[in-house]
Amino acid sequence: MIEIDVPIWAARLRVLREGQLWNRRELSRRLADVADEESRDRLPAPEALTEELRRWEAGERRPDERYAELLCRAFDVDEATLFVGDAAGTTLWHYLTGIPLLPGMFAAEEEERAGRAIETPGRADEETVRYFKALVGAYTRADRRPAALGNALRSVFTGIDGFRRDAGSSARRAFLLLAAENAELISRMDHESGDPDGALAWSDEAMSDAHEAADVLLEAYTLAQRGGLSDTTDHPDQLVAIAVAARERAALPPRVDALARHHEAQGHALAGDLDMCRRRLEESAESLAVPGDDTPYVIDCSQEAHNTLCAGCLVDLGQATGAIEILEKEPPRTVSTFATAFALARMAHAYAEAHERERSAELAGRARALARQTGAQRAMRELAKVHIPPQRAGHRRILV
Repeated sequence: MIEIDVPIWAARLRVLREGQLWNRRELSRRLADVADEESRDRLPAPEALTEELRRWEAGERRPDERYAELLCRAFDVDEATLFVGDAAGTTLWHYLTGIPLLPGMFAAEEEERAGRAIETPGRADEETVRYFKALVGAYTRADRRPAALGNALRSVFTGIDGFRRDAGSSARRAFLLLAAENAELISRMDHESGDPDGALAWSDEAMSDAHEAADVLLEAYTLAQRGGLSDTTDHPDQLVAIAVAARERAALPPRVDALARHHEAQGHALAGDLDMCRRRLEESAESLAVPGDDTPYVIDCSQEAHNTLCAGCLVDLGQATGAIEILEKEPPRTVSTFATAFALARMAHAYAEAHERERSAELAGRARALARQTGAQRAMRELAKVHIPPQRAGHRRILV
């Protein structure tokens, strides 16, 4: 077995933390949350506890009994799993590759099989594909910070990329398809976390992998999602062309068709074409109303997502009143997600354009707080466009 420069328990502590997408400061907060009142009062300041976590993960110091109990509570594992266990090989391969470890998600034999395949890609088979597909699915969620999700998915992509190059022919195409889906998810997370260049680069990767795999539906899907990056470029007409190409690629399932028309509408709005924008939005709504779609890709086709997009298009076209009418029909959920932060920012923008000062300011404040909490940089970019109208004539507008 390959040796590492820290004790196996220290390596396990790090991979468990990273699997939860927590940095050390976040874990220190979690330890305080799971402590009883007496224990919480005895904890050091957050900065000191964060430094203590660094020492534990470096193997410089082992947590005492009090901290061990708190760590087990935070990770929802028993002490044997955290500090002893019989899965040293599993800990080791996750530690060396950075591929997230989620205890309890896979059986021990599945972890061992995946580790052996990582070491010798020629061993990869359908079970390995299922393992990594489940791992990608575990990080397809909106209740975590998009930058953290993107980082986790990048580590998974690195593992998948090794298989698509070196696995046997029977599994290679399956990994190529999974690579395309994973790259597309990373593109969206980069988009949400404020990295437009990264979003476009990962979108390029997704489209290239889908094309290489010769999967027409997946290629159309990646093209349709590329159209959703229209607010990261000064050339929306190019992304309109991509969304059109997605629809022309094949006969699309309703949800993928709706996605392509959604994003084409966004591009038309940014280009100032009201008629084409409205037409594509109407067509996308018709596609969403078609029942029985079992498209295997992760697509947000909720009514809230549709309304937010429609309203955003109207704001871009200078139709603020129409945007408000749509948004008030389906207000954003109260759940703390980066998508909710963006929806609130869109609402604040619409009200500002309609010169409704108080409502715009209230929504902008909520959106800003939630964007900071969830790491929603896309929402912050939207808020940068919001100018609160002055209370009295002659005053300059104030940037939120």
